[in-house]
Amino acid sequence: MNKELDPRYTSYCELLQQWQKTYNLTSIKRIDDMMTHHVLDSLSIAPYVQGDNIIDVGSGAGLPGMILAIAMPDKKFTLLDTVEKKTHFMQHAKTKLKLNNVTVVHQRVEQYKPATLFDTVMTRAFSDIKKMLANTQHLCAADGVFLAMKGKLPENELAELPTGFNVKSVQSLTVPGLDAQRHLVIINKGICSG
Repeated sequence: MNKELDPRYTSYCELLQQWQKTYNLTSIKRIDDMMTHHVLDSLSIAPYVQGDNIIDVGSGAGLPGMILAIAMPDKKFTLLDTVEKKTHFMQHAKTKLKLNNVTVVHQRVEQYKPATLFDTVMTRAFSDIKKMLANTQHLCAADGVFLAMKGKLPENELAELPTGFNVKSVQSLTVPGLDAQRHLVIINKGICSG
């Protein structure tokens, strides 16, 4: 990944800002804030993405999946969301940004049955970890990982991890320009869950 930020990150933020005039896709309105709260926040988990086939569940406006797809053109990203206006935006952004490594899916996660399981299943601002694992475990390859992006350290959620899943690590993330706690919970799919 380059130290220089790809100009498509700014283009993404501009598209998001345009769509904000009609659809409420994010609470962040200013492009500078989008760069920090969306782009840099999404990029903070890049070192932990595993394998070549990745799914972003509850992707919303394409976060973190679309941002990581720009950073990792050699990997395939599936962006899944149940809200039609969000998948319309992601499809539009995919086309405008020429992201051939992105597939947008409009479907409920429980109903999505991919032909190939994913190396990394990631979520950002999704429900609690227990519910996330229950809803997404059918998407993860046996040797895959779950990446749950969180704000504050979710100690209570970690204490209620379902049987068959193991916390590989919890990373404290630093996002330049963001004065807020960010954590990434990395979970291995255990043999009991598959």
